[in-house]
Amino acid sequence: MSENQSAKPTIDELKKELKRVNNKKEYKRVLRNSIFVVVVVAALAVLISSFYVTVLKVTGDSMTPTLETGEIVIAQNSSSFEPGDLIAFYYNNKVLVKRVLGSPGDWINIDDDGLVSINGVTIEEDYVTDKSLEPTDLTFPYQVPENRFFVLGDHRNVSIDSRSTVVGCVTREQLIGKVVFRVFPFKSMGNL
Repeated sequence: MSENQSAKPTIDELKKELKRVNNKKEYKRVLRNSIFVVVVVAALAVLISSFYVTVLKVTGDSMTPTLETGEIVIAQNSSSFEPGDLIAFYYNNKVLVKRVLGSPGDWINIDDDGLVSINGVTIEEDYVTDKSLEPTDLTFPYQVPENRFFVLGDHRNVSIDSRSTVVGCVTREQLIGKVVFRVFPFKSMGNL
């Protein structure tokens, strides 16, 4: 009889075992819920990035000093732009960032000193450090074709942009969107 009594668990042992089983169930529930939340957040991030915003890393010097190589920016999907907006677009399996200066039907003129006029009005471009007509193979004044945008880099003497038929005017099909926010470096984070 004493052997049977020693084989029976005590009340404390039963409480400990019940607590362990309940903790195991709680752990599984929390783990399952956490995995569900991570999957939902990841799916939403993919949907948002596919339809609303795109994260881009800047390479090259064509947009200095506005954007430097290595900076990370966000482009918001958009198809309407104002002169001076920064846009991202696809070109030969690359993503380029340039500044919109002309919309469909606008007349663009760039004089020998690099001053840009849109529809006969010279625009002020404080963001440009080196105004330049070159490199170009276009004859100015130039009318922007339908469903296209005339774009220029801010570092004009090194930028290959709409002044050259190599890149030309950007079609709506090439557009990614308007570059609206700098994410990195953190010290420069903010709206563009």
